[in-house]
Amino acid sequence: MTCFFGTEVTVPAAWEPTDTDLLIVPGGGDQLINEPDVLRNLVRAQQAGVIVAGVCTGVMVLSAAGLTKGRPCTTHHLAKAELAAQGGQVIDARVVDDGNLVTAGGVTSGIDLALWMITRECGASIATGVESVMEYEQRGVVWRSS
Repeated sequence: MTCFFGTEVTVPAAWEPTDTDLLIVPGGGDQLINEPDVLRNLVRAQQAGVIVAGVCTGVMVLSAAGLTKGRPCTTHHLAKAELAAQGGQVIDARVVDDGNLVTAGGVTSGIDLALWMITRECGASIATGVESVMEYEQRGVVWRSS
């Protein structure tokens, strides 16, 4: 895959989206919106129990796959209106956790999403340790569905 500014990402084996616990779609790969195989694989991953997350405009890829329709979610502030028009229930928060769908706003919100997932899956003490190593503190709101 070639990213927005020409950075190439390669993997040594074929992608099997169901062979993971968490799949994160970063922003900047908006060309994936036009890749039906990728969109089908995102749906297949979530149906298999994988937590699917999106950061920044990567959430629009999840929207193109139909994963945000009718669900609480967020994205970069400049794409929120489009996300809502595509059926997402847009929440004003840095991170939105709706169980098997976790989304984050702009690019720096991705750090908060990562730290939130560590908190959620491993506990607050481990997340605090990671924050200390990174010299970063989680900020903003994590909105969670009940």
